[in-house]
Amino acid sequence: MSEHLSLPHDIVEMPHIEIPMPDGCRLAARVWMPKGAEGAPVPAILEYLPYRKNDMTQERDGSMQPYLAGHGYAVVRLDLRGAGDSEGLMEDEYLPQELQDGFDAIAWIADQPWCDGNVGMIGISWGGFNGLQIAAMRPPALKAIVTLCSTDDRYADDVHYMGGCLLGEQLSWASIMFGRNTLPPDPRNVGDRWRDMWKTRLGGSGLWLKNWLEHQTRDDFWKHGSVCEDWSAIQIPVFAVSGWADGYCRSVFRLMENLQGPKKGLVGPWAHRYPHLGEPGPAIGFLQEELRWWDQWLKGVDTGIMDEPPLQLYMQDSVAPAGWHAHRPGRWVAEPGWPSPHVTRTDFRLGADGRLSREAELPHGSLSHRSPLDVGMGSGKWCGYSKPGDAPVDQRRDDGGSLCFETAPLEAPLEIAGDANLTLEFSVDRPVAQVAARLVDVAPDGRSNRVSFGVFNLNHRDGHEAPEVLVPGERYRATVPMKHVAQRFAEGHRLRLAISTSYFPLIWTPPEPVTLTLHTAGCHLELPLRAPSPLDETLTDFAPPVSAPPIAKEVHEEADGFWRITEDAASGTMEIHLADGGGHFTLKDNDLTIYKQGYERYRLTHDDPASVGGEVEWEYRMERDDWSVRTHTHTQLTADKDDFIVKARMTAWEGDEVVHSEEWDERIPRHLV
Repeated sequence: MSEHLSLPHDIVEMPHIEIPMPDGCRLAARVWMPKGAEGAPVPAILEYLPYRKNDMTQERDGSMQPYLAGHGYAVVRLDLRGAGDSEGLMEDEYLPQELQDGFDAIAWIADQPWCDGNVGMIGISWGGFNGLQIAAMRPPALKAIVTLCSTDDRYADDVHYMGGCLLGEQLSWASIMFGRNTLPPDPRNVGDRWRDMWKTRLGGSGLWLKNWLEHQTRDDFWKHGSVCEDWSAIQIPVFAVSGWADGYCRSVFRLMENLQGPKKGLVGPWAHRYPHLGEPGPAIGFLQEELRWWDQWLKGVDTGIMDEPPLQLYMQDSVAPAGWHAHRPGRWVAEPGWPSPHVTRTDFRLGADGRLSREAELPHGSLSHRSPLDVGMGSGKWCGYSKPGDAPVDQRRDDGGSLCFETAPLEAPLEIAGDANLTLEFSVDRPVAQVAARLVDVAPDGRSNRVSFGVFNLNHRDGHEAPEVLVPGERYRATVPMKHVAQRFAEGHRLRLAISTSYFPLIWTPPEPVTLTLHTAGCHLELPLRAPSPLDETLTDFAPPVSAPPIAKEVHEEADGFWRITEDAASGTMEIHLADGGGHFTLKDNDLTIYKQGYERYRLTHDDPASVGGEVEWEYRMERDDWSVRTHTHTQLTADKDDFIVKARMTAWEGDEVVHSEEWDERIPRHLV
């Protein structure tokens, strides 16, 4: 918090406590609460994550939790079973044991002398997921949740698959967790148990990428934890938050449309971050908004938050394309709910002459196209983290290898809010095919900024549970759902629809190059055109962001960070090489020195699908006095016509001694992907 900001309550912090589960496993937690809460109990707020409360999330937690504790809440940061200082083993995401542990932890928290029996849950990403999932289990003490950057649908709208296509981000995320799962508990907190707990993790966490690749359709594996399977299970109030640069903005709209209890939605320009740390800016005073939500639902104070428009969206203005944006110009707009009465779904026809129009009579015909495999190298990350390079760059090269349709220059600004949908009548020349559709804002000078996109496995045209082979030459229809966005296209700009038959590395390429033929008489793009709303004028400015003072930290070496797109003109090989990590630093309050650094590489050569591949490596080191551990993980994903091929290895050292080493070499059959 800024220095001039005073808090109503003094704070006490417990860096490490252990919460017993009914089966005897003990989960590690960090707690902030008002001084004297044992004698004057307060509501509690739980965040439940695998990301290590005393080191990997310490900086972020320290910027947030004191604010809420200082306003009369006990804030509990709980590590999942098998993560951080918690006992047990974590073998995958959102397993029934994880959700049951969360359910039981809420009951334990509500029963503590410092808690008045009312509990809320908040979380971003993983914690947003399990907040929804545990809310559907209806723990009696859980009264409301805040879910950020999360999803209701683990198959269709998560880091694994999109539109039935395998996301390249699945390799990235699996590799990140592969590295994190090698880390030991802190001996300072768990004592001599640490080594046995560590060896259990090293030998038992498994290769999650293999798990996920073995489930390429919407089966029971993904239905578990997808709250969209039964919306009625969630009956408590839900505040859903995301950003246009995040991978998960679509779920806010589905939650607003389908939940029957009290609900509120907020979507800003941000990437995968809390809004008070939001980039691209403007960041907002989200801790203040969160406090209003908790006061309303955990303390019974009428804060007025439910009298305001239920859904607020940031309407972005046109900008020049860039791999990173510090700020997005625009304005906040308001909706009375979703679907919105201010949004008119409007068809734009696709002409055989390349025009895109909602008014003119267009010539019809059949257009055939096969994209070069390098289309997609300018796509950026599926889920942006506001790191330089992870936003889509100028689309002119990608669009040059795509089938494109454009409007005439706009005679007046045009605004959209919501999800576009592309309906195609098509035929293909191969049994497995996909499309990537992008909505692009084209400036008068030709610079082209991707506004939204959708990808779709055409074998999933009749559903994600039972894909079917495509018969070459036969005509089909399919609808490609595109990502939600609120965007203002400036006067004089053009809207471009770009369609490609591959889009690597955002999605994995099909087994063979595909020629797609569009029969334009049966094709149209449905855009959610938005008219001004009187509610827009009722909005007041958000408060400025606040946060607690930064924790004491000594930086020894900054993280290696870059994003490079390169082309070898001699071999025709293109490559994306990126670096991300935390650098080398010491956390002063627990004398722990940490090094973490990751590298990702994606490559392809000409039009050879067999050349397509990705690899990710992570290295971690942890040191204190004479205690030191180091781990290294490496994961490689390639494919041939029939199989995905995963090669992985993991090595862990205590001091200079190797304590665990393991390798995997797996082939997973492709199921029409």
